[in-house]
Amino acid sequence: MSISMYKASAPVFLRMLGNLDQFLAKAEENAKQRGFDANLLVTQRLAPDMRPLSAQIQLASDSAKGAMARLSGGTPPAMADTEATVAELRARIAKTIDYVKSVPAEAVDGSEEKDVVLKTPGGDIPFKGLGFLTGFALPNFLFHVTTAYAILRHSGVPLGKMDFLGRA
Repeated sequence: MSISMYKASAPVFLRMLGNLDQFLAKAEENAKQRGFDANLLVTQRLAPDMRPLSAQIQLASDSAKGAMARLSGGTPPAMADTEATVAELRARIAKTIDYVKSVPAEAVDGSEEKDVVLKTPGGDIPFKGLGFLTGFALPNFLFHVTTAYAILRHSGVPLGKMDFLGRA
């Protein structure tokens, strides 16, 4: 028995984007309880040479919508990467969820052997669809979700493993 490319991608993106939104909801509540502006978290980072929380969420969003577009042959919605508040980041997550939900399963299924070329400043990286999804898109997406989690946890937001994994 095999799994479809859609089932290996969209549900993972949707669940983890929903969890990411819940991280931010918890961050807002925690900031309120601790008496500070939750928007201060947007610029937090784990190390001086790492990107801040806002960029981690933007990159997770880009990874999910980019993967769905590349696998389906569609065009992801453009997002300007200008989010500067928790509310704006949550709105971006919601737009990304809406886009992932809009991509039909039949547009993604069967893309295992599709040629996918990732354009980077260092040059093009060619993949076949399955290798792109499992070897790049999902790991990259989860890296940025994990880093957002770690930034918030390091900033005192009471998140745990089940917040990251979510509930089925």
